[in-house]
Amino acid sequence: MLSTRSRVVALILWLLVVATGLYVYFERPELARDEILVLSSSSAIVASLVYFGMGCVRGFTLIPVTYIIPLGLLFLSPTLHFLLTMAGIIVSSASIYYFSERMQLAQYFEVRHPEHVARLTRLLRRRELPIVIGWSFFPFVPTDLICYACGSLRVDIWKLLAGVFVGEGIICAIYIFLGRQILSFVQ
Repeated sequence: MLSTRSRVVALILWLLVVATGLYVYFERPELARDEILVLSSSSAIVASLVYFGMGCVRGFTLIPVTYIIPLGLLFLSPTLHFLLTMAGIIVSSASIYYFSERMQLAQYFEVRHPEHVARLTRLLRRRELPIVIGWSFFPFVPTDLICYACGSLRVDIWKLLAGVFVGEGIICAIYIFLGRQILSFVQ
């Protein structure tokens, strides 16, 4: 078990990495785009690994996958792009599920919104898979939150991952393959 000091240091380092990433993404998007293009022209394998890595850690920042998909459109084939995106989503979802207890947001929500937590708990217990699929497919709600809720409620991990794979798989396939078609018309 980590000491309190180690946890504080880890939290600070994590916040610095997230803050740096958010700054580069929102304030200097050309820097991120240019670096990825340079990276992709130097080594397709390294660029693919970087894209996959971004997909794996993206969930902890609550940044939607929709924001990194356009980067992959620049240098990945549609099939590889889809596979790497989905692999990153699955890793990110499983990580959030397993770290949900450590994040300790459940207590906050249970104290502030007990009726909503109780309702969500009842819904998830009765219809776990359809709710996760629908939540994951709907583009205006963060899938990472349902992963966190399922982890806090100890919903079966395989149902969560199957639901996320189906819901996110459909929407990501639309984004990637339709995005590729739009890019081919524009170029």
